[in-house]
Amino acid sequence: MEEVATLIDERALSKLRWRCRRGLLENDLFIERFFARHDKRLTTSQAQGLLTLMDLSDNDLLDLLLARQQPEGELLDDDVVQVLRMMRVPA
Repeated sequence: MEEVATLIDERALSKLRWRCRRGLLENDLFIERFFARHDKRLTTSQAQGLLTLMDLSDNDLLDLLLARQQPEGELLDDDVVQVLRMMRVPA
């Protein structure tokens, strides 16, 4: 049986945006573009994947966003990989 995707509410989205603020402008540009495209359709599982990415250092996150590195270990989670793919889509 397939799990139904639950969209996050406005309050959760606001908290998520706050949590996603980064020190590197390059990361912020990827993140802002991601929210501009997907914020109205973001699911709770995608939000969790994004939070996992936000636990990385700025340099490690940028390496993943620029595809200089690929997810490994705990980052090989379906939600993390999906969000990373969504964030890598060019403008």
